[in-house]
Amino acid sequence: AALDRLAAWLERVDRYDDDRDAPAVEGTSSLSAALRFGLLSPRHVLAVVGDHTPGRAGFSRQLAWRDWYAPLTADLPHIARRAIRPEYDAAGWRHDPADLAAWQEGRTGYPIVDAGMRQLAATGWMHNRVRMIVGSFLVKDLLIDWREGERWFRHQLVDADIPQNAGNWQWVAGTGTDAAPYFRIFNPVAQSRTHDPRGAYIRRWVPELAGLPDAAVHAPWEARPLDLAAAGVVLGETYPHPVVDH
Repeated sequence: AALDRLAAWLERVDRYDDDRDAPAVEGTSSLSAALRFGLLSPRHVLAVVGDHTPGRAGFSRQLAWRDWYAPLTADLPHIARRAIRPEYDAAGWRHDPADLAAWQEGRTGYPIVDAGMRQLAATGWMHNRVRMIVGSFLVKDLLIDWREGERWFRHQLVDADIPQNAGNWQWVAGTGTDAAPYFRIFNPVAQSRTHDPRGAYIRRWVPELAGLPDAAVHAPWEARPLDLAAAGVVLGETYPHPVVDH
């Protein structure tokens, strides 16, 4: 089955650079679980895919980025427990079980965040761009410790792997090896409008907003009352108000 999935990826990989960030499009390989459990080796995947087109070269770089976290974790076995840059363990994280639960359950009032968390709950997988958006939202908007997100993902993802999971959470939180720490903040609405402009991903996973116009589905609190009424959306009842002002 993993080999069949790899063969199917060859039909789409040349569009990788164009499609990889669009969560409504099947633009990524879906090989993460096979790689995590050793059903496919990254060397074999690279040998089959090659790097002779821009899409294939871009995908190959992601394979290398993925592998990089393994030796990093061998050097830093505490990667899931402590910040790679220890000064950031002094951050004053908020302990807010209600906000954490709203994030986990996909009811933050931010449609792209809620769509991602609901996709995770339903399928055990989440699109990579959306993983970055929901991660940034937890850490930078809700100011909740990245370790809470790492633990939740580790127990929800079918491709959960401590080096990948903890390394990428530290990347999002700015506590890791990256050159852009705390000041990298993803705007969830701007990300949504850029990468899901027609709202197809949101409509799939947050169906209570499906009737809103494209311009309104990314930020329903900004929608005209007539549009909300026509779509059957009552903020605070059928869909929550935003839990925080970004």
